[in-house]
Amino acid sequence: MMKIRLTLLLCFTANLLFAQDSVFARRMVDTLTSRYFWGRGYTNDGMSKAARFITGQFKSFGLQPMAGNNYVQAFNFPVNTFPGKMQVSINGKTLMPGRDFIVGPESRGVKAAGNLVQQDSVTYVNAESRIIVVVKDKLTWSVAQEAADYTLIQVDKKALNQPPASISLDIENKLNPDFKTGNICAWVKGTAKSDSVIVITGHYDHLGGMGRDTYFPGANDNASGMAMVLSLAKYYAAHPQPYTVAFICFAGEEAGILGSKYFTEHPLIPLSSIKLLINMDIMGTGNEGITVVNATVYPKYFDLLKKVNAQGNYLVKINPRGKAANSDHYWFTEKGVPAIFMYTMGGIKAYHDVFDISKTLPLTEFNDLFKLLVQFNAELQKN
Repeated sequence: MMKIRLTLLLCFTANLLFAQDSVFARRMVDTLTSRYFWGRGYTNDGMSKAARFITGQFKSFGLQPMAGNNYVQAFNFPVNTFPGKMQVSINGKTLMPGRDFIVGPESRGVKAAGNLVQQDSVTYVNAESRIIVVVKDKLTWSVAQEAADYTLIQVDKKALNQPPASISLDIENKLNPDFKTGNICAWVKGTAKSDSVIVITGHYDHLGGMGRDTYFPGANDNASGMAMVLSLAKYYAAHPQPYTVAFICFAGEEAGILGSKYFTEHPLIPLSSIKLLINMDIMGTGNEGITVVNATVYPKYFDLLKKVNAQGNYLVKINPRGKAANSDHYWFTEKGVPAIFMYTMGGIKAYHDVFDISKTLPLTEFNDLFKLLVQFNAELQKN
């Protein structure tokens, strides 16, 4: 009878832990997507604020810095930013930044007005002021490391009642040749084989803001991944493993997976000590399962992940994918470090736009994915 009670108590405690982690994850996504962090980008100190917040979380959990006394591995790179004016009117109609239009991330600032000449079915040009207007079905923003000699305006076709014939705009850009940021690196030292390391990663940066009033929250990409990294960091701080479990939150992913590149070129730990790196980006849905990049490169780890999933009946499907340079795992693979990248499938379609918000991010399979990762790591620790 006592055994049954103990088993039930352990099950209840485990379920309570995962439920609490779900609440914690939602709070992390809500926080990181708030206006205060301004899209975790390049204006309004957004990325630095996010870095300080994540560092504070690591400290509160009891994680140790990966090197020395500093959690942050500093680096810098150039970036084109839009800190000020962001006004566009087409055919006399004022357009709303982010919803009706986005400025090409490589664009120069310009104040001008004039007619537009059609070039093809979606492209319109004002040659005098070097303005290009492209009509799009969906607006998708990104980050550029340089400023071009033209201004690109992408317009949602739903915002137009007729083809663009005239434009008036006032846009301010600022090329920052030396944007300073850093990767956040911490770990929980292993209890038996501390020289062997499982690394859990994700990027904390997003696109930032476009003008004074518009920012890109980045809930699924990648506040959700940060929520998972922080949830696992919190768990492993309380449950040290035989191997060291390290956590790296990368900056500069949206500008060209720059943080991970910098880390692999200036590693804080020997890359040869990494048993496996698990990168997480876009963790907010999962009703159609997950996809694993590098599954075909590292079939042993992919097969183990599928086995653990089948045993726990966690996710509906785990899809294999080959090598791809689409997130921070890539540079580690290039250096010969075993690395996989997971992202969830199904649910919302918001991506690199102003609609990727916490309120509509379901976190459908967050708890099951958390359990899968904990159990997967437990199996890795046995080998």
